[in-house]
Amino acid sequence: MLKHDYMQVSQDQPIYSEAPLQLLLFVDGRPKSRQQVQRIRAYLKELQAEYSFELQTIDVGQQPYLAEHFKLVATPALIKIHPEPRQVLAGSNIIAQLKNWWPRWQAAVDAYLKLQEDLQERIDDNVRVTSPKSTIRSVAVSAELIRLSDEIFRLKQEKDNLQEQLQFKDRVIAMLAHDLRNPLTAAAIAIETLQSNYNLETGQFQRLKPSLTAHLLKQARNQTKVIDRMIADLLQVGRGKDTEFPILPQKVQLGKLCLDVLEELCDRYTAKSQEVETDIPNDLPYVYADPERIRQVLVNLLDNAIKYTPEGGKISVAGLHRTTQKVQFSIGDTGPGIPVENRDRIFENHFRLQRDEGTEGYGIGLCLCQRIVLAHYGQIWVDSAPNNGAWFHFTLPVYPS
Repeated sequence: MLKHDYMQVSQDQPIYSEAPLQLLLFVDGRPKSRQQVQRIRAYLKELQAEYSFELQTIDVGQQPYLAEHFKLVATPALIKIHPEPRQVLAGSNIIAQLKNWWPRWQAAVDAYLKLQEDLQERIDDNVRVTSPKSTIRSVAVSAELIRLSDEIFRLKQEKDNLQEQLQFKDRVIAMLAHDLRNPLTAAAIAIETLQSNYNLETGQFQRLKPSLTAHLLKQARNQTKVIDRMIADLLQVGRGKDTEFPILPQKVQLGKLCLDVLEELCDRYTAKSQEVETDIPNDLPYVYADPERIRQVLVNLLDNAIKYTPEGGKISVAGLHRTTQKVQFSIGDTGPGIPVENRDRIFENHFRLQRDEGTEGYGIGLCLCQRIVLAHYGQIWVDSAPNNGAWFHFTLPVYPS
């Protein structure tokens, strides 16, 4: 019987073995498999008391590359690695399988030892013959090669991602210079109009009615908010591709928050003569969310709906108490919709439909929305609307009562 019944195969210091029968027992840390592993070990110990063989135990959590080397799909698993051919026993009845195969494995060892004797005789007769080597060494070496291959692949992916992000940033800078012109121009015109009509001596606006003065002030304020939102979105996406956001959840009335955003965007959909239809129940429960983050989601989705809905079209907003734990909010439009084949990719960072290449925007708004919603443990998806437009839905957790 061997001094150490169970050992871990080391990738840094491979274990060399001359035992004719060599077995590997792959285990994992799941509580459910613990009793099964204990039974297998106990049975192997009984066998080892009567028949000499080498057994090594490998934790797949600590050495996943060895599991990959043997292409294991389930654990626990018992593998005969020597003598060849290799054989894998897995499943819930490993002991029963082992009882069936044990006599055959012993016969294979006897055949191997007889072959070794024949080879030794040839070597003694000065015939150059290569003796079969133990496979224990190759296991650790192969595992290390797999690990290095994975590391090379990971580094290559990182390099490709960095190159893609650098190219994306170049494109964004070019688009930013173009897209900022519109809100900057609108804000500048409003401010210049107010300035040119302001009388320093009287402290009043000349030739401007109070209603027009209020409109110009509102226009300047709204356009600066648009500029601020564009820059904030870029900064958020530039922080990486993490789905985790630092959020400060609190009790939020989602319906009121949406109505506030609609009021903020009123000039935009009014200018296109678009109808906004709301279906937000009065008893819609409060949600547990970060109001500033969810405002970003609502602004992005409504901004897209306004942008892609033609003049005279309709935008729909609806709230639904989906379950006791979730509230669903939906924003629909009568625009061109999202092709079925692109609905999964539409939330990818800077993914844009081919038809949108000539329109303003960076293709980052929906990616940002998804990251915010996921940070709230919610979901976001898109469907077709009955009128061929798009329906964007997202869920948020109900505020605990």
